[in-house]
Amino acid sequence: MIHSTAIIEPGAKLGNNVSVGPYSYIGNDVVIGDNCIIESHVVVKGPSTIGAGNHIFQFASVGEACQDKKYNNEPTTLIMGDNNVIRECATIHRGTIQDQGVTKIGSNNLFMAYTHVAHDAVIGDNVIFANNASVAGHVHVGDWVILGGNSGVHQFCKIGAHAFIGMYSGVNKDVPPFVTTIGMPAGPAAINKEGMKRRGFESDEIMAVRRAYKAFYRKSLGVEEAIESLSEDAAKYPAVQLMIYFVKGSERGIVR
Repeated sequence: MIHSTAIIEPGAKLGNNVSVGPYSYIGNDVVIGDNCIIESHVVVKGPSTIGAGNHIFQFASVGEACQDKKYNNEPTTLIMGDNNVIRECATIHRGTIQDQGVTKIGSNNLFMAYTHVAHDAVIGDNVIFANNASVAGHVHVGDWVILGGNSGVHQFCKIGAHAFIGMYSGVNKDVPPFVTTIGMPAGPAAINKEGMKRRGFESDEIMAVRRAYKAFYRKSLGVEEAIESLSEDAAKYPAVQLMIYFVKGSERGIVR
């Protein structure tokens, strides 16, 4: 159902069974997939492609031009997957030509009230942004990450899969997979054991990740020494392989 007060620009394309509430605005170059619900007072601008089954709550702004001062109205994009929930007053901006020109959002994510995804960010699947969590431009967030309330991530940082960013954390370095952070600036606190258990990791692999965490953070080893000490576990456990791959590829350095 399209409410009579909603504004749908002629260039917008809406799929089957899309609902648009009172006073919402859908701009040109916006594609919205089947079975989406757009509540009242929502703004969706383009070029943006929104997948199927997404639910966008009132006063959210999706696909708006970014806040980067270098942005000069280039036709950059937002691409969003399926079954995301975007709560009140959340903001998600399009990309810039200084990167790939696109902000990417995966599927099955929850963006709580007042969260922010800046330009050129890449967000995986099954991610939760708690209230007021924000990521700056060019940030990459892996699958199954949780960002606690009022946490923030500095531009160009990467958050590995299954990491947990504690509330009020200020992240200015890369966070390896499975690591929990806390503090300002954010530092490592533990592994995300509870999250791993909920997602079906076996106890022996959880213990291997704990050993990897201790190697990187508790044994006063250099990065290469820590990686070398984990060779046996890396050969046996994909989770440890993932941590090593992430640390090796870190350009900003990992949180300490």
